[in-house]
Amino acid sequence: MKYQNIDFNNYFANYPDANGYFGKYGGSYIPQDLQKAIDEVNIAYQTIAQSTAFNDELQRIRKEFQGRPTPITHLKRISSQFAGVELYAKREDLNHTGAHKINHCMGEALLARSMGKTKLIAETGAGQHGVALATAAAYFGLACDIYMGAVDIKKQAPNVARMKILGANVIEVTEGLATLKEAVDAAFKAYCQEYDNAIYCIGSVVGPHPFPMMVRDFQKIVGIEARKQFLAMNGCLPDAVVACVGGGSNAIGIFCGFLNDDVELYGVEPLGKGKQLGQHAASLTYGQEGIMHGFNSIMLKDQDGNPAPVYSIASGLDYPSSGPEHAFLHDIGRVKYDVINDDETIDAFFELSRKEGIIPAIESSHAIAYAKKLAKSGKKGHILINLSGRGDKDMDHIIATYGIR
Repeated sequence: MKYQNIDFNNYFANYPDANGYFGKYGGSYIPQDLQKAIDEVNIAYQTIAQSTAFNDELQRIRKEFQGRPTPITHLKRISSQFAGVELYAKREDLNHTGAHKINHCMGEALLARSMGKTKLIAETGAGQHGVALATAAAYFGLACDIYMGAVDIKKQAPNVARMKILGANVIEVTEGLATLKEAVDAAFKAYCQEYDNAIYCIGSVVGPHPFPMMVRDFQKIVGIEARKQFLAMNGCLPDAVVACVGGGSNAIGIFCGFLNDDVELYGVEPLGKGKQLGQHAASLTYGQEGIMHGFNSIMLKDQDGNPAPVYSIASGLDYPSSGPEHAFLHDIGRVKYDVINDDETIDAFFELSRKEGIIPAIESSHAIAYAKKLAKSGKKGHILINLSGRGDKDMDHIIATYGIR
């Protein structure tokens, strides 16, 4: 399959290139002193993480500790509303810690231990990355600092408690909008001062090279499993795969399994309260090319060209940019990126809970809502949704804000 002369048979060998670019997106735009630390991570990833011993240990951890492979569930009752459409969910919510984030966190922590580092540093929005990294730190006996915006700390109290119980130091960030962007800013600043003994374990397919590649590679397991499982269940591939997109780790993970297939791929961004700047976080839909947090991608900008204020009901999606690989796949047309608003998201959250017995993360609820929208629009066949996380973390906030529907 080719899009603009991109041969997906050899895609992973060619993208990113040696300098970390997916087309014109990606790269590394950071101070020279920090670049030395990032180069150390890149060299370790290209050597240690490619070894048989590393991958054998990671595979064992995934099986014995994470609970992989995660299953695919047929959403029978929701599917019954639509003629000629069957909806399925890849159950990343059934990972240990409740989301896909553990896939790359265990890989990053294993790499850190192999490099002789003693501390993990990270940001978190919805808290799932923070919980997963705190878990990985406890598993490997490493210290862990998690930077989290004050707004998200309030919204995601259960995950904050989990991080602290696991032994992580949760550091509240109060600057700016006090959400995910500011947490990333603070985590990068801390890493600049501690890189001799620490590694920055970024929470998505964003940041300077090699992080977008490294996180993608650790998340590819989702798509590899899903493709094999769906074929075994149905004797065919899905007609469409749907995943929510903030930074984009869960989406790129499942998309990787189907890039070279005749399968439509949909990335769903948060439209939030509307199209006006500051009311949403749909960077790929409404943004433009720009550099932030050390990488070039598509981002939402204010009048001065700086990262714009963003909003999403989902703390894991309120980021003013997206991973460079998503920007590349957007430009070549391999993935269609579209939006879902808060109301549609909340409706999907309650419907999956009531009809299928699955309480989804509010991030994942964007993908569920979009899959229903596809079905209502006349889309036929099989639609696979990446259910990236469970909704325990969101229940208190949703009940306080929306009540029980």
